[in-house]
Amino acid sequence: MSKNRLVITAVVLEGRSQADVAREYAVSKAWVSKLVARYRTEGDAAFEPRSRRPRNSPGALDAETVELILQLRQSLHSDGMDAGCDTIHWHLEHHHHVRVSTSTIHRYLRRAGLVTPAPTKKPRSSYIRFQAEQPNECWQSDFTHWRLADGTDVEVLAWLDDHSRFALSLTAHQPVTGPIVVAAFTDIVATHGIPTSTLTDNGSVYTARFVGGRNGFETLLAQLGVHQKNSRPNHPTTCGKVERFHQTLKKWLANQPRAESTAELQDQLDQFVEIYNHHRPHRSLSNRATPATIYTARPKATPASAEHINHRVRVDRIDGSGKLTLRHDGCLHHIGIGRTHARTPVIMLVADLDIRVVHAATGELLRALTLDPTRDYQPTGKPRSQKRRNPRT
Repeated sequence: MSKNRLVITAVVLEGRSQADVAREYAVSKAWVSKLVARYRTEGDAAFEPRSRRPRNSPGALDAETVELILQLRQSLHSDGMDAGCDTIHWHLEHHHHVRVSTSTIHRYLRRAGLVTPAPTKKPRSSYIRFQAEQPNECWQSDFTHWRLADGTDVEVLAWLDDHSRFALSLTAHQPVTGPIVVAAFTDIVATHGIPTSTLTDNGSVYTARFVGGRNGFETLLAQLGVHQKNSRPNHPTTCGKVERFHQTLKKWLANQPRAESTAELQDQLDQFVEIYNHHRPHRSLSNRATPATIYTARPKATPASAEHINHRVRVDRIDGSGKLTLRHDGCLHHIGIGRTHARTPVIMLVADLDIRVVHAATGELLRALTLDPTRDYQPTGKPRSQKRRNPRT
């Protein structure tokens, strides 16, 4: 029996005072009085508990924003792109200037029946992530298969920057061979510079270490001073970034008209690279940035043969007066960044005297300078504001 029924029965049928009933059931006299009045007005309906849902929700989204969220979900899904809450949040903020939390987006998607529960899915926090500190510090490569409209199998060769997930190259071949890998790598180097290292599986187009000797790709890396790294057999997660890239690529291709030739497939791959690098937020990057933004934010790493330059990466925080400190040749130097960035967490990228200061959260370049070892303070170069003085009378 509900407490409502007990309270009403005690007052109406047993004739007990409201104060006595309130004490017995540990409730307020006002609530007892309200409950009895409701019974006399509504009858037996007063026995049932009332919903505690508020009559109005000032914080609820307007219908137009809810419709926009559902439209984005549908359009991203139909284009074969990631349509999760984080991606929708990014598109709302960058393309529609609407700020909605990811939890709110998830709530409205769930109400619309667009969220499929996955209780057995491994949580992201359980993964051990490895990421290069700088662009060009490590390039991952692998190839996958895709079929044309007539069933012809085509191999798609991908090169990915480990630090930024920037798609360096994506080309279609029938099939991928050793000379093709060498030619593709040479073209990328001509455009983006020479990396410090590469990471691939043990395919014969990448290495001949299990059969003795060197293939053409290994010879080229040795000539350029690039360190070659290969995953252990049966451990595909070592090259997990390029493997995950292939999943994103195939999801997008599956939502495009099936290419009828290798040339037509290559056009689709070029279109995908443009979207992936410049127009698609990446969940694994800080502030959901695009790969192109992260790839261009920091100076690029160089091969081991060029590492006579003293490279340092330091995590720091700008002090209250807008300065950072850096020790060079035993002398402490102060670097002006600006009071507007006081207390901002930063990453300092030092290559001998060349210094870049990058916002740790967004990847924004706050200052680039060449250290003057003869000066203690490295000014920002901005003109000082002229203080107004009262004229003498």
